[in-house]
Amino acid sequence: MNLTHPSPESRRSFVRKSASLALSAASVSDWLFQATETAAYQAMGTRVGDVTDHSAIVWTRLTANKTRNNAGVVIPGRAQNYKDGNLPEVKVPVEQLEGACPGASGFVRLRYGTDAALVKAKTTDWASVAESTDFIHQFSLNDLKPGTTYYYASESTAQKGKQPITTANGKFRTAPLPDSTREVRFCLMTCQGYPDRDHKDGHNIYPAMQALNPDFACLTGDLVYYDNDMPRAYTPRLARYHWERMFSLPRLVEFNRHVGTYWLKDDHDTLDNDSSPGGTMGEFTFAEGQRIFHQQAPMTAGLSYRTVRWGKDLQIWLTDGRDFRSDNDMPDGPDKTIWGNEQKAWFRKTVSESTATWKILISPTPLVGPDRGKKNDNHANTGFTHEGDEIRNWLKANVPDNFFVICGDRHWQYHSVHPKTGLHEFSIGPASDEHASGSPGEDKAYHHFHLVKGGFMSVDVKRLGGKSQITFHHHDVMGKIVYEWQTERSV
Repeated sequence: MNLTHPSPESRRSFVRKSASLALSAASVSDWLFQATETAAYQAMGTRVGDVTDHSAIVWTRLTANKTRNNAGVVIPGRAQNYKDGNLPEVKVPVEQLEGACPGASGFVRLRYGTDAALVKAKTTDWASVAESTDFIHQFSLNDLKPGTTYYYASESTAQKGKQPITTANGKFRTAPLPDSTREVRFCLMTCQGYPDRDHKDGHNIYPAMQALNPDFACLTGDLVYYDNDMPRAYTPRLARYHWERMFSLPRLVEFNRHVGTYWLKDDHDTLDNDSSPGGTMGEFTFAEGQRIFHQQAPMTAGLSYRTVRWGKDLQIWLTDGRDFRSDNDMPDGPDKTIWGNEQKAWFRKTVSESTATWKILISPTPLVGPDRGKKNDNHANTGFTHEGDEIRNWLKANVPDNFFVICGDRHWQYHSVHPKTGLHEFSIGPASDEHASGSPGEDKAYHHFHLVKGGFMSVDVKRLGGKSQITFHHHDVMGKIVYEWQTERSV
């Protein structure tokens, strides 16, 4: 297979192109030799996740070079564009691929505080990183103040206590206490294909979301496409390369260092399309995909589902749809599941106990849809009718007018209301217009809004007099509001 180095202007079209390999030995060698024995960099920036009113997790990864490999070999396109499954092979070391960020052993520490200048910052001990954790360290902070902006500096060095020390700065906000009535705004995105990005520095949705100054953001699955975006991740090293390439893009680095996040995985960023436990793709296994996701996402160890309170008026639930599921081809019935019994029991218990004015499930896959008739991977499909009805009917009986679902996975935007239970569901839509497709069409029995376009969502929660108001916004990729829906209740 012949490969090419397209110019930035031509990258959007490389899903349909392949040309001759023109690897510049000089440019690659210049990039490779940035690394020294006394330096460790952070080319992928930092991430902050699972923020509560007193805690947060700060993620960093040490790299051998200051920047991603922008001069590397591009393997173009998506799997569906190669006929007869004749996918391109990777004939160069992964480090020579465009976007690669090879890791580096070394040490990292965190300075953090409420002062932007970090004059009175707290400082963690130095932590060592190595290949066994993909050169990643996640700092668990548990002594934070609620409703507060925190600033931090992630400092790295190849040899503890020796210069040079490189620094990556960022900030995030902690959640307010459960009795706080302050306004809250958050954003949500999903389904970002690397060859489908609409700007060479990363998807347009990132600066558009950042301009809204959200309190937090939810990354709701399919954050990379191991199976569809070339090169296919047949090995764990190639899987990690997908994360390096995507999350070293300047716009993603900039967004993630300014906004606290919550991460969910779906099929393509665990293994492959509609994947479930036990699956394989070449040498790469579903279990390895689970482990890599927890390395790459700033998440509490061992937790794939969780709930977080953001003040008196908002609580969110983040569910996992891969770890506990039955095989999709299993006959439907009471034993077939996506969530698993333990997660369902946790969900019912925590929703019942919640005193929040508004309750939102953020799910990597839909509960309402409607979806395509041939799909068989989510609660909107006939193959999971029993559990889907179980969850929807329980919600109707227990939280009929203040519970909503926001889902990823589907490559179109919609606001649906389930005809039998009245459950409202908002589909975020894909991260770019080029990635939008697949809708079965508008269905008046369900849809209040339906658009086959890319973009993101934002949600605002605020108090007006004696009422609490929640507003759901669908945005296009540049941030323009294309649909909004609002409701309120007395408090």
